[in-house]
Amino acid sequence: MIRTALVLAGLGLGLTAVMAQSNPIAERQQTMKAVGAATREGAAMAKGDAAFDATKAQAVFKTYADAAKKMPTLFPDSSKAGGETTAAPKIWEDQAGFKAAFVKFEADAGAGAGVANLDGFRTAFGAATKNCGTCHEAYRIKK
Repeated sequence: MIRTALVLAGLGLGLTAVMAQSNPIAERQQTMKAVGAATREGAAMAKGDAAFDATKAQAVFKTYADAAKKMPTLFPDSSKAGGETTAAPKIWEDQAGFKAAFVKFEADAGAGAGVANLDGFRTAFGAATKNCGTCHEAYRIKK
C-alpha cells in the first residue's frame, strides 16, 4: 500500500513536470511575470520610492539571470502561436540574435549581482533593464 502511494505520488510529480514542459508559452509567461515583479521592486529602489536593500537587489539580479538562462529554451517551433503569446516571428527567424540578447541580459544581471550600494545598483539595474526594452522592441508583438 505504501509503495503504491509512493509510486502514485512520484507519477503525479512527474506528470506535473511534463505538463509544465509541454506548455512553453505558459512557462515563458510565468518567467516574464517574475521578471516584471523583480523589475517593479528594482525600479522602486532605483527611484528612491523604496529603501535600497542589498539582499533585495541581489534577488532582482538573480531573477534576471535565471530568466536569461531559461527563456531561450522556451521557444520551440510548436510554440509560435496560441496561449495569447506575444512572441514575434523574428524569434524563430533570428535565433542567433535572440539568444545573444539573453546572453547579454545574463551578463548584465551577473554584473549587478554584487552591488552593495544604491549608486551601483542604479547603474547595473539600468544596464539590465535596457536589455529588456531592446529585446521587447525586436522580439515581441505589441498588443
